[in-house]
Amino acid sequence: MAGFLIKRFLQAIFVVIVVTLIVAFAIRLTGDPALMLTQGAGSVTEADLVRIREALGLNQPFLVQYFGFIKGLFTLDFGRSFLGGTKVSTLLAAALPATLLLAFSSLIVSIAISIPLGIKAATARGKWADQAIRILSLVGLSFPNFWLALMLVLLFAITLKWLPPSGMNGFESFIMPAVTMGIILTATNVRLVRTAMLETLNSQYIMVARAKGLSENVVLYKHALRNCAIPLITYFGLQFGGLLGGIVVVERVFNWPGLGTLAFDAVGARDYPVLQAVITVLSLMIIGVNLLVDIAYGLVDPRIRTE
Repeated sequence: MAGFLIKRFLQAIFVVIVVTLIVAFAIRLTGDPALMLTQGAGSVTEADLVRIREALGLNQPFLVQYFGFIKGLFTLDFGRSFLGGTKVSTLLAAALPATLLLAFSSLIVSIAISIPLGIKAATARGKWADQAIRILSLVGLSFPNFWLALMLVLLFAITLKWLPPSGMNGFESFIMPAVTMGIILTATNVRLVRTAMLETLNSQYIMVARAKGLSENVVLYKHALRNCAIPLITYFGLQFGGLLGGIVVVERVFNWPGLGTLAFDAVGARDYPVLQAVITVLSLMIIGVNLLVDIAYGLVDPRIRTE
């Protein structure tokens, strides 16, 4: 296990370096932050722009700026935002919990819906319940997440006035964003659970368990579901990583104060330190989730732990 963890740690370092290098290079092709900061400031001379670039450290060579960022990464000092001069670490500390809470909530909603529906579809293969669940999952795949988010706001916030339309103010604020992301994920997860369960239910040990007189719920949830959990854990882990990186649209619709909103604002303002820090943190979390998924294999399947 120690050798495995060391290997994955070295891989993580390499991935972070590659990702941050690509991002640092790409965002510098989008425009000059000095010009963005002086918009609407009246007459601005080239000397003024030069002074701003010097104050922000943009006059240094690209590699000097990049290695300065990497050096600060080890001390969690990402510099200061170009807008307002706030420490980037302070902005991350405020936005990260909101994104993690929304991602976890969405994944829990999806798992809570998709596992029972997927098992029901597998046990009712070819029957009306199976057909209905598969049609619903196909409909769910057809929904763009921003459209579903807007429809939920229109129905529950504007028409019925049951839930707040935006912001992060208490438990009620989580419902619509989490349900939006959860439904989109459920559409795929139901099909995955159904396929995995169909393969498992045809196994000999399932027939033996039923022959012993075990209840159907014990057979399905204790024996069948656990033995098909490896592909499910893999996909759920990848989905969580995708949630962290692809939650920007939903955060914007619901004005959610997370990393997606922070990154979106940083792109528009050419705020290099903030954008680099957000993408680096997201990369580290996705790598960490994948590592936890690998470790979870051994907890679910003793054969993998033995190997």
